[in-house]
Amino acid sequence: MNSYINTIKQGNCIDLMSKMPDGCVDLVITDPPFAIDFKANRQNYNRNENHVLEGYNEIDSNNYLTFTLDWLSAATRVLKESGSMYIFSGWNHLKDLLIAVDQCKLTTVNHLIWKYQFGVHTKRKYVTSHYHCLYVCKNDKLRTFYPYSRFNQDDRTENGGSAHYRDKEDVWEINREYWSGAKKTPTKLPAKLIVKILDYSSQKGDVVLDPFLGSGQVAVVSKMKNRKYIGFEIVPEYCQLAQHRIETDQYLVFPSEKEESVSEMFSTDT
Repeated sequence: MNSYINTIKQGNCIDLMSKMPDGCVDLVITDPPFAIDFKANRQNYNRNENHVLEGYNEIDSNNYLTFTLDWLSAATRVLKESGSMYIFSGWNHLKDLLIAVDQCKLTTVNHLIWKYQFGVHTKRKYVTSHYHCLYVCKNDKLRTFYPYSRFNQDDRTENGGSAHYRDKEDVWEINREYWSGAKKTPTKLPAKLIVKILDYSSQKGDVVLDPFLGSGQVAVVSKMKNRKYIGFEIVPEYCQLAQHRIETDQYLVFPSEKEESVSEMFSTDT
């Protein structure tokens, strides 16, 4: 297991997880492929598509349930009884993910909604501007959660409301991060979102796994929050980008132009 800690490995996550012992991971955060015929080199949020790495690993829609059952079963095995998973999903194949969660005998703690600041332009339907996130666990009685890791019970918002309550509502309004200049993958979870999950569901020294690492964001932020990370990525170019980011300080986080500074983002470290 020590050969996996604080590493990024290129390959099929199911094969790689098969070599890990049972119950060795505290937290899984992952954004699997959505099986929506995603075009990796499409212009990304008004940024130069020439900077976007191709090779996005798409899944056949007809095989999505099987794919989800295979990787989720493997992730469930390596998760500790006290551990948790946060799995992001679009709406297209959410039903397959829900079926897989049931078949893996996982307990759904929350069905979270990540609301971001813009979606794809539409003419004949409403604009999709959110993702689903299933917060699940193996044993709800043993599951760890740190409710006052970000706000004290008496902390207040600018309007006088409970900051503790507001932060723990199940709709999270967090902006996508802008990608300017550097090479990038077509998808990336905002650092602010990952920080929030790490704060509530892990402590320093915990092992955090992302089976679909992409640009490396979960590993990068876990490292900055003093967690141990394990990342798997099947696309060689993405794996190289993630490894470069984890090794290069100035390349760690791409904050949104409208978000707080990196130092403020990580000020709530537990």
